[in-house]
Parts: sequence; structure tokens; C-alpha cells
Amino acid sequence: MEYPIVNLSIRGVPAFNDNYLWLLDDGERAVVVDPGDAAPVQAALAQRELSLCAILITHHHFDHTGGVDALLAVAPVPVFGPDDARIPQVTHPLKAGDRCEFLGLEAEIIEVPGHTSEHIAYFVRDPAACGAPLLFCGDTLFAGGCGRLFEGSPAQMRNSLQKLADLPDDTRVYCAHEYTQANLKFAKAVEPNNAALAARIESVAQARDAGQPTVPSTLAEELATNP
Repeated sequence: MEYPIVNLSIRGVPAFNDNYLWLLDDGERAVVVDPGDAAPVQAALAQRELSLCAILITHHHFDHTGGVDALLAVAPVPVFGPDDARIPQVTHPLKAGDRCEFLGLEAEIIEVPGHTSEHIAYFVRDPAACGAPLLFCGDTLFAGGCGRLFEGSPAQMRNSLQKLADLPDDTRVYCAHEYTQANLKFAKAVEPNNAALAARIESVAQARDAGQPTVPSTLAEELATNP
């Protein structure tokens, strides 16, 4: 799956059972988000003849960081991520309000604790640079749902989700897992009369039957169908 964005492309690299490792490239250089497994990333880089120039991490869980060391062994690139001792590979620790640049884009850092205590999201605001605002939110906001609470509190997660809900409606939401069908099943139990939700359930089922991904979504879609 590939989504051209002006002079960039974003490719979801499947890993494990349901992870997506997001690979952004300009045709020559690439950035990977949350590389839990190095092998599929290396294969995608080789297939497209790309050189890795940076790694972005949202949180410390192994399915988001497990491939970092192997990637760095081949290409010792900058590693952006939360200021968390559990991610020793981070060379550029980030906090709320910071900005990082890659492939000509500037991402704002949003702190979104809940799933883990030190979780960040990367938000590319300028639609002129990439066609629409982009959000790489790890395991905070999912298509049709949100992340489990491993370390944070419900209040923290609610506050984090509200920060994301306040972003522009046309923001493309690049979450890290293919959980959409299960999430929407729960959403239907919460909002059984939501017509937009019913339509989304049908379209998601068709996509999965065809072996297609259901992400990215848009923030407008989440606001309409994600309770």
C-alpha cells in the first residue's frame, strides 16, 4: 500500500500480525516510523533503492523499537523519539512543542501519554507540503478505537485524545496497527444508530476481504465513527 504525497510517498510496511511500519520517502531518502522489525524495512528500502536517513519512534514498546539496532548497524542515522530511558537508541529526545525536520517536512511533537507514560505523536501541519496534514500517532489513536492503557490513566488518555481531536479534520491518521474491524464492532455496540459507523463497517469489511489495509483514516472519519 502506497500513498503519494506531492513529492513524497508513504508506504505501510506490514510486520508481525497486525503492525504497520510507516516508510516515507522522496524517491532517494527514506524515514521509517516505529520500526519494530528491521527485515521488512530493509526489504522495502532495497526494493525501492532508498537510503535510510532517520528513524522516528512514538513509544518504547518492542513492536515499535525492536528493529532499531539492526537498522542502525547498517545506517547510523538520527533517531527521534520521546525522552525515555527505555529507548537508549534515541539521539534526539523530543518533548511537547518541539519540532523535528525530515525529508523537507517539519513535524510538531504532541505528548500523548496513556498507552505508555512517555508517548509522543508527530504532526505535520502544512498541507501545502504533503497534500494534507499528517499524524503519526503510534498506539494512541486507532482507526475506530484507541490504545490500551498500560501505564497511563484514563484521564491522561482522554486528554491525549482531545489534543488529537483538535487537529484539522482533514488530517490523515497513520496509526500503527490493523485493529479496525474489532474496534468498529465495539463502536457499534456503543453507537448502534450511527449511520456513518454502519457505512464504515461495511467498507472496512470489503477492504479486508480484498486483503487491503484500512488505514490511514482521516480525523473527520474518526470524529464521526470512533466513540
